[in-house]
Amino acid sequence: MSTPSTLPSTATRAQTSAGPFKGPPFKHPLDPLTPEEIVAVSLIVRRYVAEKTDIKAVRFITSYLLPPPKKAVLAFLGIPLLTGEKPEPATEIIRKAEVDFVDAVTGSAYNTIVSLSGQDWVVDTLEKLPNGVQPQISVEELLLCEEVIQKDERVIKLAAEVGVKPEQLHADGWAIGYDTRFPGNVRIQQALLFARRGRHENLYAHPMDFVPVIDSVAKKVIHIDFPPHYKAKTSEALFEGTGVEIALTQTTTVPPSLEEDAFAAANRKRIPPPLKSYDFLPDLLAQNKDFKFRDDIKPLHILQPEGVSFKVDGHEIEWQKWKMHVAFHHREGVALSTITYNDDGVIRPIFYRLSLSEMVVPYGAPEHPHPRKHAFDVGEYGMGTMANELTLGCDCLGKIHYMDGAYTAHNGTAVVVKNTICIHEEDAGLLWKHTDYRVGGRAQAVRSRRLVIQQVCTLANYEYLFNYMFYQDGNIEVEIRLTGILQVYVADNDEPNAFGTTIAPNINAHYHQHIFSVRVDPMVDGLNNTVVETDIVPLPNAPTGSAANYYGNAFITRGTPIKVASEGAREYDHAKDRRWSIVNPKKVHPHSKRNAGYTIMSKGAQAPLMALPDSVVAKRASFATKPVWVVKDVEGPNGGRMWPSGKYVPQTRDTPEDSLPNWVKGNDNLAEEDILVYLTLGITHIPRPEDWPVMPVEHLRLLFRPTHFFEFNPSMDVPGANDTKSSPAFTNDSDNAVAGVGCH
Repeated sequence: MSTPSTLPSTATRAQTSAGPFKGPPFKHPLDPLTPEEIVAVSLIVRRYVAEKTDIKAVRFITSYLLPPPKKAVLAFLGIPLLTGEKPEPATEIIRKAEVDFVDAVTGSAYNTIVSLSGQDWVVDTLEKLPNGVQPQISVEELLLCEEVIQKDERVIKLAAEVGVKPEQLHADGWAIGYDTRFPGNVRIQQALLFARRGRHENLYAHPMDFVPVIDSVAKKVIHIDFPPHYKAKTSEALFEGTGVEIALTQTTTVPPSLEEDAFAAANRKRIPPPLKSYDFLPDLLAQNKDFKFRDDIKPLHILQPEGVSFKVDGHEIEWQKWKMHVAFHHREGVALSTITYNDDGVIRPIFYRLSLSEMVVPYGAPEHPHPRKHAFDVGEYGMGTMANELTLGCDCLGKIHYMDGAYTAHNGTAVVVKNTICIHEEDAGLLWKHTDYRVGGRAQAVRSRRLVIQQVCTLANYEYLFNYMFYQDGNIEVEIRLTGILQVYVADNDEPNAFGTTIAPNINAHYHQHIFSVRVDPMVDGLNNTVVETDIVPLPNAPTGSAANYYGNAFITRGTPIKVASEGAREYDHAKDRRWSIVNPKKVHPHSKRNAGYTIMSKGAQAPLMALPDSVVAKRASFATKPVWVVKDVEGPNGGRMWPSGKYVPQTRDTPEDSLPNWVKGNDNLAEEDILVYLTLGITHIPRPEDWPVMPVEHLRLLFRPTHFFEFNPSMDVPGANDTKSSPAFTNDSDNAVAGVGCH
């Protein structure tokens, strides 16, 4: 979840000075706001607020491009609404921005939309958000959480009781999640506490045993929670079937009222943080006389002596036959748009937009306040605002092109994230090969190359790596990698726990899940698409021994179009090897006679939500309850159907009206329409000691595969493999290694 450990430095994350925006409005209609535009937008909003309202102090939270209408963008780019037809005539595109801000005195939240008129921005609308609706939590608010707890007398006293000095106290700010004891109209965070024994030491090795709650506007601690602990070998086991008799030190998981003494309610003793260091930085590891780095690894370099094969024009990338727009978004991180493929001179649109629209990390411990830990890392914090500045030769290897990103600071200046998106090429193994054994074993082997668009985001303890990969055979892959440090809590040495793993002495890592929602705005050969659900089944009504299926081996595919909104929430059926395809019914393959499309492949990436259907998590993160959602796209003045758990996620207490479960109600037509597909991917993480102190990466993969889209293998024109730099590994291998044998 939550926040970077330090403020963005002015050396690497430059903040622009205020001033009017000058220059061309955009090169591509979906270009994100520049740092200068963010400043100009802030300036006009601040001026309007001062002149037209009684708001005394503005705390900017978000400032970002409000995308123009889809058809206007396609007309501007010359992309037809149906492959083979002429593009629509171009229309005027007005550049707009959307801003969320908070009244820094009262805490009330506002939304405003501004537009660019000539060289000046003007305010179109200013709306106060309903009571209890909260914009995302900013980086500065997350960092403020640590400042507040370090100065609070009660927190300092409680820390001193377990041997922790004020300067050693650190906090990961988290959204409060769900806690109805606190009013919804107050911006609240919970502070997950740790101690740190040195400047760069792994603070997560020293978890604390209490959780302060802070008011982000008043900048003060308003409550302190003490999670109960467990006792072993009792005859009154609260939980059954766990393999060990355990009971909470309190008899219920219901949270105590705010009027109760939280420490007494927990009925527990204080537990000091464990003292052993579990470092991961090389200079600290080297101080351990028993530690030794591996010394048998020889250098491995990625070389492209003639440069890269892709071209960059602003935010547009061309590689091989692919073309796309790549942008930074404060909430989604990387957002790819207007993805097309040049099929022998015919420009074929595939996706209008592809991005991560939401994710949730629900933890499985029932004792209060741990159920509050179900972080929405996109909707509550913003994946883009948590993005890393990437390092050459470290995060990305080879010849790298970087893109910067920018988001607003509280004061309306622009925080620039340098090198946050890296673009490069990779070898991806064999693309295809065949050996004709009849004529002396002559073979043709073709190596696969892929274009990788990568971003890495740090959300407090966890890192998420997002790779969008394009292949020469028309495949598009979204790969998510998870690494970083487990979210941990202090435990007694002999404390059993059915809901976590003791990964080190006194350190418990709770069971949890990582569930992602990938938003696909398809335009496969045009905007009017249909999703077809395909099951693979044995030949119906044809048992073994029958005339139609004598040997019992026959099976067929059975496709069902998803036609109306009420059918839009879909389930997996692994027994039928179910899959889905996005097709264009107006485009028929000349040989197979089937509709051109892209099939969605996500095998092994489906983790069902473990929280109960009527749980808080299932209500707030309703996208996680189904693997596939199909809805009609509805564009609107504030962005339309973008966010599966609602536009404003912090402190929601139920299923928002503007979320997926409500979009699949009614009779919206989904056949041959402008549709959206939301795909749910996830893993259930049962922590291992091998995940400590830093977790090796776990992978989630989502593949979009052309099906009846190309006439034949589109990679037949890729040259065969013939790498003249390859050589035998050892001298005695040279007798058996002849360049080119087995290639062609």
